[in-house]
Amino acid sequence: MMIRFAFLPLLLALNFSMCKKQQAVTEKPQPAGSAAPAVAPAATAAPVVAASPKIKKPVVDQTAQVIIFCYHRLVDKVRYPGTEITPAAFEAQMKELKDKGITVIPMQDFLAWKRGEKNIPPRSAIVSFDDGWKSQYEVAWPIMKKYGYPFTLFIYTEGVRGGALGGGEAITWEQLADLRDNGVDIQDHTATHQDLREGHTVTVIEPGGKRSRKKLTGADYEKWIQNEVVGSKELLEQRLGIKVNCFAVPFGNYNEHVKELARNAGYDAMFTVYGQPITFTSPMDAIGRYAIEANKPKVFADAMAMIGGSTGGGTAVAEVGAKDLTTQPADGDTVRTATPLIKANLSGIGQIDPGSVQMRVSGLGLVPANFDAKTGTVSYQVPQKLRDKTCTVIVSAKSDGKKVETHWTFGLEEATASSSPAAAVKK
Repeated sequence: MMIRFAFLPLLLALNFSMCKKQQAVTEKPQPAGSAAPAVAPAATAAPVVAASPKIKKPVVDQTAQVIIFCYHRLVDKVRYPGTEITPAAFEAQMKELKDKGITVIPMQDFLAWKRGEKNIPPRSAIVSFDDGWKSQYEVAWPIMKKYGYPFTLFIYTEGVRGGALGGGEAITWEQLADLRDNGVDIQDHTATHQDLREGHTVTVIEPGGKRSRKKLTGADYEKWIQNEVVGSKELLEQRLGIKVNCFAVPFGNYNEHVKELARNAGYDAMFTVYGQPITFTSPMDAIGRYAIEANKPKVFADAMAMIGGSTGGGTAVAEVGAKDLTTQPADGDTVRTATPLIKANLSGIGQIDPGSVQMRVSGLGLVPANFDAKTGTVSYQVPQKLRDKTCTVIVSAKSDGKKVETHWTFGLEEATASSSPAAAVKK
């Protein structure tokens, strides 16, 4: 027993010595004259905060062009050539797009490109269908799936099956939901598909479905057009659980009041049927589409001729780095306010034509920015909360007769970004 207890002090000494050696290995020696760092307990160690990454600005091809097609019904036997086309003719046109190397892009990619947020191929096309016919679901959709093409439907809500104007050839809400679930873009085409300008005689749908023809003015007109522009949008969003940000004007008839209503309703873009290639600088409140009709086969050919042999459309733009213009907020910065003051100093890029200076802000479009010719500074105080977590600013001007442009993107703290769809139509 005595021998066993005699070993205990020796074992304890060896264990203490080993602990000291382990501690010596773990702790790095400090240079002479330096203070040893304080070691905080693991439970109270301060977390390492990583620096916020810079926002990567997309490369946008400003010389790209887009042609937008507008179709209605696909039928085997054409009886109304102004709104119908055969499935064979439609498929031949979709094949021609593929054969000519023109990329069919989603509507939302087009809008992102116009905001300066996403690049698109130099020759692009958008395929859209108006009104809401069941042939768009039963005939057009299988053809579009065959080619892997995205497309957009512009729906007038009373024309859906079950609505006051929805007959047996109309698309159903169930079919629209199926298209939505498969990635098809669904947008607004008013409630009753009529001329929206004040003073025209229109068909008014009374409660219970009764119809009457009236020439609306004043308060009666304002109530009616609110339902056409705003009520139809809200109904689509509620019935389908989608975000509607595009508006197609029936017959291409509109005026400044219609534009204002569309802006206030939160549409990002307004479409007509006056076909033309769309460029990066085309206004967003009058986007022309080529209406394809059986009695006007030349329309498709003209559209293809406008873009088919070209590698790009718009005039080349000299890109100026945002860092050279002392922008506020700076490119890649994150701000705490959702209503920032946006500024850029253009004095370093030559003699600026004051009347040519324009500023576009993503989600707001063309804004009424102020340009001080003495200092060369363009500025804009955002009056309403920006709705996204990032904001892209595009400033363009003419310097010595040439167009120059700059882009920059800044972030907004998540807590300040508004969740309401406050997008405005871009002019």
